[in-house]
Order: sequence, then structure tokens, then C-alpha cells
Amino acid sequence: MTDSLDRLLRELHLPTVLAQAQAVAIEAERSGWSFTRYLYTLAELEREERRQHRIQRRRKESGLPASKTLTTLQLAHLPTPVRRQLPTLCEGQFVEQAQNVLAFGLPGRGKTHLLCAVGHALVERGYRVLFTPAYHLVQRLLAAKQALRLEQELHKLDGFAAIILDDIGYLQQSRAEMEVLFTFLAERYERKSVLISSNLVFSQWDRIFQDPMTTAAAIDRLVHHAIILELTGSSFRTEQAKGRQTPATLTESDPSTVRDTPSNHRAPETVTEPGGHSADVKM
Repeated sequence: MTDSLDRLLRELHLPTVLAQAQAVAIEAERSGWSFTRYLYTLAELEREERRQHRIQRRRKESGLPASKTLTTLQLAHLPTPVRRQLPTLCEGQFVEQAQNVLAFGLPGRGKTHLLCAVGHALVERGYRVLFTPAYHLVQRLLAAKQALRLEQELHKLDGFAAIILDDIGYLQQSRAEMEVLFTFLAERYERKSVLISSNLVFSQWDRIFQDPMTTAAAIDRLVHHAIILELTGSSFRTEQAKGRQTPATLTESDPSTVRDTPSNHRAPETVTEPGGHSADVKM
């Protein structure tokens, strides 16, 4: 290629065309390609390279733990209903419909890993995703409110098609913190998706919002368009710990051997909204 053509491709920001044109030209000549096919092949290579770079940028900005992917997710450990829904969730249709995903379960049941795996799949499909511990998001919003830039911060978060809010059940909030969290949820209602993991069922969410009216309003908005995932069974961490121990070290009295069942921890299958209308909840 001539120096002038090299400069032109650089000015047009076509680095892949510049790098691949000679090799593709050799293949085109050997295989008898038309000029149109030659140009099309170069354009495809440029587009794919840009897509990969975009995915890398979005994966980096997402904050998703690199180790919590579909590849490392222990599918056999997931309840059957959850396992069946996983492929559909990874396709991202719920994001297009601004639906929420709510994962309930006791600690160690894989809620975070599951939602992160879905998050990684969404990034691969081109969506902007943000993973954040619930307490971190609340502090971020509270700092923005105190600096009189809450609206700007919410607008920035609005750029993410899906936000994964991890461990919302561990929040112990002041009224100011409760208000910014509710504002965040209300802003995304029917517009953008929120994925939430919680060790508390809805009947216990008054511990989070500390006000019955605010709690009811928050739940109402979340479940109106929601997919609810119930993660039961034994703890991943307990199972891993057992695998590192010899049988002699495990006793029947070990409290870690107690299994979680739907009878002692269960997310509601349906939620009734104010006025007696059933929420659009999928199980």
C-alpha cells in the first residue's frame, strides 16, 4: 500500500483495514474475489474489531468481578426454575422491556454470582452494565445530594441499561440514605433495569427503608415489572469448606449442615399492588 493510502486510512480511523488490507488482498487474488467482496471483508473485520474494543471498555467500566461469569457458575447447584430462566435472561430481552430481576436467598446461595454472570452476558451483547454493592451506591448518591448534584449523578447512572445492586438486605440506613435509594429506584421505574440481590424477603424490607409507606412504594415499583429468582439449597461456601475437610471433621451437630428450604426462606410468588391489582411478576 502506498504511503498516501496509509495516511488516509489513519485519518479515517480504520486501523484494522490498514493492518489487514494486504493479507486480504492476497487472499482475494488467490480466490478470485470480486472487488465488492474484498471491500466487504475489510469492513467486516473493522466492525468486529471495534465491537471487541467496545466490549472490553464496557466490561472494564461495569465493575463486574472478572471471576463471576457463566463459565464459573455452578449450574448444577442452582434450583431448576432458575437454571431454566438463565439462558433467557442472558439474551437481554428483559433489559429491552425495562424489567427488573430480583434474586432472593440466604447467604452463600449464589445470588451475586448469578447476577454477575447475567451482567457479563449482557456486556457481551453490547449493553452498558454497572455492578455496585448497595451500600456503595447509597453513599455515592448521598455524597452527590450533599454536593447539590444528585440530578447529575442520576443522569450519569441513567446511561447504564442495567445496574446490579448487590446485597441490598445488609443496608442499615439513615433517613437521608433511604431517600436517595428510593429516588434512584423511582427514577429507573419502567425506564431502565435494576438487578437486586437480597437475603431479606419483601416482608422484611422495612429493615431497609425503615418506613412502611416508603417500603411499600419501593416494592411496588420494583415488582411491577419483575422476574423473581428464588435461590434455595445449601450454601456454596459451606459446600466448598466441606470439600476441604476430611469426613472425620464433620459432625451431625455442625450447624452448617442445615439446608435452606422454601419453607424457611421464600420470595413471594405474587405481590398485590395497592388497589388490589396483581403485580406483573414472573417466577
